[in-house]
Amino acid sequence: MVKNIAVIRGDGIGPEIIKEALKVLDRVAEIFEHKFNYIDVDMGGCAIDKYGDPLPQAELDKCLASDSVLLGAVGGNKWNDVPGHMRPEKGLLRLRAGMGVYSNNRPAKIWPQLADASPLKKEIVDKGIDFIIVRELIGGIYFGEHKTVDGTATDVLVYSEAEIERIGRIGFETAQKRNKKLCSVEKSNVLDSSRLWKNVMHRLASEYPDVELTDMLVDNCAMQIVKNPSQFDVIVTENMFGDILSDEASQITGSIGMIPSSSLGATSCGLYEPIHGSAPDIAGLDVANPIGTILAAAMMLRYSFDMPTEADAIENAVSAFLDSGYRTADILSGDSTKKVGCSRCGDIIASFI
Repeated sequence: MVKNIAVIRGDGIGPEIIKEALKVLDRVAEIFEHKFNYIDVDMGGCAIDKYGDPLPQAELDKCLASDSVLLGAVGGNKWNDVPGHMRPEKGLLRLRAGMGVYSNNRPAKIWPQLADASPLKKEIVDKGIDFIIVRELIGGIYFGEHKTVDGTATDVLVYSEAEIERIGRIGFETAQKRNKKLCSVEKSNVLDSSRLWKNVMHRLASEYPDVELTDMLVDNCAMQIVKNPSQFDVIVTENMFGDILSDEASQITGSIGMIPSSSLGATSCGLYEPIHGSAPDIAGLDVANPIGTILAAAMMLRYSFDMPTEADAIENAVSAFLDSGYRTADILSGDSTKKVGCSRCGDIIASFI
């Protein structure tokens, strides 16, 4: 199978971590007889330096013509003084809007080998943490009307049935590719928008009889994530709730460098990236952890390219890397003797596929 991947190396450690992800993808292509064509795209600070624009239209067009987009990281102190509309992060917002990605999917997975890094009690962690939060990305209170008049502030939360349905389908389809359990999170005991959310989700459930749908109020969900995270497989929720819950979930895994994410829309063309930033203070030192980016590539294979076996191969290789005692600097523990840099990390993971 041939797939065209737009590659945004970006700024800071972005080029380093992307290099290792491509190394792993090349190994997958070799083993499973695929062909991945990489189309380089300039976005962020590097694009400002080159074009005076964080994402020129011609670069965006390359992404739109691809089968999916793999992103490292953008931004850094170098561009702090540029006008607000020209900041590197504006390129990312333009990319999301241009691609029409309305679903942000962030896994919360703790690797058993790193269980001690979680702030949760051992008896909770030992039950396993492995779920995905599917967050609606371009609607809700963040995109409603905001105003302050005579000392009174108003923020409007709006969702249509169509907006709820399209994110709901992403939730059900994601659950179908995992353990077929979907938890819909809202605040239907208070909010009309949440009551509509709940009604639409239950209407959709009849189309996905293989998925078990449950409902949970958002405040209870926040408690359950730290009390009993092993109960969750896929959580689907609206924009603000998803923003808060996904940040909470990222902390219980103990390592931000290990977490990938995806953003999806109406097509299979998705945007895949690690959740961390560009870390300019360690750029070029070969100490960055590329595993979040490598796992983002695995998500791309699973959710955009329908290559679950290949995605499993990458995830199993990461597990083998950790089983063998290898650690990058950010996940180094006192009893680990196999400290490796960014490039060596990619080499070892690729060798385990």
